[in-house]
Amino acid sequence: MNEQPKVTPDPRGQVIGTVEIKKIGNSSGIILPKDVLARMHVSVGDKLYATLTPDGGFRLTPHDPDFEKAMEVARRGMKRYHNALAELAK
Repeated sequence: MNEQPKVTPDPRGQVIGTVEIKKIGNSSGIILPKDVLARMHVSVGDKLYATLTPDGGFRLTPHDPDFEKAMEVARRGMKRYHNALAELAK
């Protein structure tokens, strides 16, 4: 009998699916279920970014963390120089 291991929710979050590691040529890849792709709003060909978490795990996200950092710096600059930017926009 081929019994699947029971997946328990992570104490930090809810398990939304499992992935499978497969051999693809000389590399390995993970297979993401269709419902996981839908919840992440990604499709075949999109990029995912893997970042390390403080607890030693990793996180897959479609959002580029470097871009997010750059946008935060830009937002602070736009807030600080709002009046000058408004004058330049005239």
